[in-house]
Amino acid sequence: MATRNDFFILNTKLDKYFKLLCGNTGFSGAKDLSETQRRRFGFYLFILENVCDIDYDEDEIIDSIIDTDFNKVFFGENVNDFGMDVVYINEEKKQVKLFNFKYREKFNIDKSQSLNDNFISAKFLNLCLNFDSSKDNKYHKKLESKLIKLNDIFCNPKDEWEVKFYQVSNDAQEVKETNSELEHLSSVYEIEIEPLALPTISQFMSIRPKDINASIIVNKDALMCYSEDSKASAKSYIVRVRCDEIVRMTCNNNLLRSETNLEDLLPLADVGLEYSVLFDNVRGFVKNSKYNPNISTTIKNSPTKFFMYNNGITMVAKSISALNLAGNKSMKLEINDFQIVNGGQTLRSIHNFNQDNKDNISNYLCNSEVLIRIFMPDSGSNDIHKIAEYTNSQNSIKSSDLKSLSTEQIDIERYLDGHGIAYLRKSGDTGPDDQKEYKYMIKMETFGQILKSINGYPEKSTNSIKDIFDKDYDELFINGFDLKKSPELIKNYFEIIKEYKSLPHKGSQIKYFYTLYLLEKGVALKYPLLINKLEDCINSFEVENTSIIRKMGLLKFKEHLNKEFNI
Repeated sequence: MATRNDFFILNTKLDKYFKLLCGNTGFSGAKDLSETQRRRFGFYLFILENVCDIDYDEDEIIDSIIDTDFNKVFFGENVNDFGMDVVYINEEKKQVKLFNFKYREKFNIDKSQSLNDNFISAKFLNLCLNFDSSKDNKYHKKLESKLIKLNDIFCNPKDEWEVKFYQVSNDAQEVKETNSELEHLSSVYEIEIEPLALPTISQFMSIRPKDINASIIVNKDALMCYSEDSKASAKSYIVRVRCDEIVRMTCNNNLLRSETNLEDLLPLADVGLEYSVLFDNVRGFVKNSKYNPNISTTIKNSPTKFFMYNNGITMVAKSISALNLAGNKSMKLEINDFQIVNGGQTLRSIHNFNQDNKDNISNYLCNSEVLIRIFMPDSGSNDIHKIAEYTNSQNSIKSSDLKSLSTEQIDIERYLDGHGIAYLRKSGDTGPDDQKEYKYMIKMETFGQILKSINGYPEKSTNSIKDIFDKDYDELFINGFDLKKSPELIKNYFEIIKEYKSLPHKGSQIKYFYTLYLLEKGVALKYPLLINKLEDCINSFEVENTSIIRKMGLLKFKEHLNKEFNI
């Protein structure tokens, strides 16, 4: 169940995301907007980044927002949204994600989402089904492009598309999916309806943790101690632990986390997950992953076999103290300042199963066990990053996520924080200090693209994120990297975006990266002249049936640019 704290934490995130939005678009009219308007617009970026798995600063995220108020405020354009706020189309994955947003100014524990919001959006769905591009030419081009594509998907399907409609709000409760009105709407349009409110949104919020501690008593036959050599003071442990103990150790009640002699399990039926234990987990939680139902099903149907079927949980801790108890058959472990770096999906699924029914904790979870590996890396080493990377690398994870915990990335974050710049290493992160006002906020991936551009490859800056954090990583972030140059690069990046906003040219990420490339090559022109000349080069380089972004991604375009600028 969502809490008032979840509501306040989300608002803090939305304030930060609005600032990210302003930086990304060059918008300078924040002072003319109310607090509610700013948070509502920040809501778009926060949800789209987490649900669509795209970064907030990618051009497609802004292009997907058709909301009337948003386009009027940020671009001075009149777009009739017909009741739909966002249309996100992923051609590669054959996915359509439609969004209707409602932002509530006040928190009400008893308030759930309104069904009316779905029927307002039905107007847009009807428009898609009946749209005729040969006759209908009265719509804004931003909306029209979406209508053409959606009409083709709905009326002339050539492939199997996944279509979902998300009803998003910051209400305390999500509308029940079993409601007959929702089922009717879903069947009429052959789309899946997905309610999204605070109970789910709270799972997206990565919270920089304070020290999280827990205690546990285990039988010695369920525990194995490990150290790198016999003289090492740091001990690590592999432990077989009951799932109700997992709930207790990772719950959002710090008193229960230290209670090792809990005779009545009923208090655990009401606890939630302390999400900050997952801050250093490189793998985001996929809400609709096919594996999540299997975890709950196994616990319910075969609780004693869960230990065999599950890969377990990996934990790193700043310190672990072990005490032999009377009789020498049990041991008490005090685990201090810990993080879950692998097994986050298992952990969330256990907690979700616990919250499904108050009897689950005593009927099922106390009868199932899971393997926990508890490591205590040497202080000052890079072992935490390596444990997180290596224990997750057996499955597909973005290269950038695996690098987010590396020593050099943390060093960049700390250095930039001292220059008033929030360096965001992880999705949902909004800087080392949520109370601090930063001059700029930039994603780790975006900074990698900047480095790729100034190192001579602007044409590859937007289509090779994997390479930036894989085969090119050492060259960009370690061997040839100048940390002291970072603040100026980031400042230039945001000044270029702002300058584009003041000119008649339409900005895009690849244009910003090319401008930085030209500056790095020593082109001594002020921004307006530099941008105008770049736009002239774009217009003079002709390639049939190719968009500007694809055109600028060609090596021949860079060669054409170099010739025009005498580089």
